[in-house]
Amino acid sequence: MTTSEPTTTGGRAGAGKPPVVSERVVTTRSARANAHIGKHAQTIAIGVVLVLLLIFFAFSADRFATTGNLLNLLRQISPTLIVAIAMTFVISTSGIDLSVGSTVALSGSLLAIVLQHGWDPTLALVAILALGALIGFVNGWFSSYQNIPPFIVTLAMLSIMRGTALRATEGYSTPIDGDLWIVQLGQGRVAGIPVPVILAVVIAAVGWITLTRTPFGRYVIGLGSNGESLRRTGVNTRKVGLAVYVLTGLAAALAGVLIATRLSSGSSNAGTGFELEVITAVVLGGTSLFGGRGSMLGTILGALTLGVIANGLVLLHVSPFYVQIVQGAILLLAIFANSKVWARFGAVRK
Repeated sequence: MTTSEPTTTGGRAGAGKPPVVSERVVTTRSARANAHIGKHAQTIAIGVVLVLLLIFFAFSADRFATTGNLLNLLRQISPTLIVAIAMTFVISTSGIDLSVGSTVALSGSLLAIVLQHGWDPTLALVAILALGALIGFVNGWFSSYQNIPPFIVTLAMLSIMRGTALRATEGYSTPIDGDLWIVQLGQGRVAGIPVPVILAVVIAAVGWITLTRTPFGRYVIGLGSNGESLRRTGVNTRKVGLAVYVLTGLAAALAGVLIATRLSSGSSNAGTGFELEVITAVVLGGTSLFGGRGSMLGTILGALTLGVIANGLVLLHVSPFYVQIVQGAILLLAIFANSKVWARFGAVRK
């Protein structure tokens, strides 16, 4: 452990003059630990909240802590987590994507329709994922290359995609043949673990590595904190902005496929309020809505927290309508903490 050591300078002190004393300050382990805690305070806080919720529901709801319920909980939140991972990149650039819920509905609906028309499941899957990427490309092109605010662009796409899904299905659910292999994406298990959970874990790991260990991740954070400075270093900031929206479009399409295959039907009503849940998970985990700061671990914890709350309230026989009320309240509190409490806490630590 190191401490601050006073040293004297200037040789002997003159008559009546005190020696000049300089203090060498060496950072201690505790100071470094405090700085680390300050930087990740919100992620730590949401982790503590998640643990407390798990303990509370385990004792208050009889079936909550069973293996079957926990696996079902993880399977249900996997689509949210997958899209939240991609949304972390978007929000870190100070952007937003409100169209993910409608993309989920359109993707699941079209998947069911093309399968009913005899498409090969593999071809149908590739086509739906390509459609999601295309939707993201349109969002990114208008936002990054035409400088239209992402809120406006994605709000318009939300309406367009939902309307397209309603027109394609005429408001009815379209069944998916349970004998097709693609249904296993939503219902299958590997060593007892649901396939959606495995996909979510893999995507979360890739997202974490990309955000924290690659130049692209640094560009994303740099674009959100000071895009002009990043541009002056030679980085094509427009391409970075375009890429993050392609990621969310692709993730939303995959989520739509997982939901449709889990339910064995595609519906234009799927994904209603999905964007709220995704954004809440991201902001709750410590990613700044103003850009420049992203936490992939926080996003994972945020998605798990929302899933635990929804699952626990249902097991306690609380009306499902209250789940949306709770999610909205959590989003408001998370934004307040994000912009006021944790920002001030981090400043004090610095």
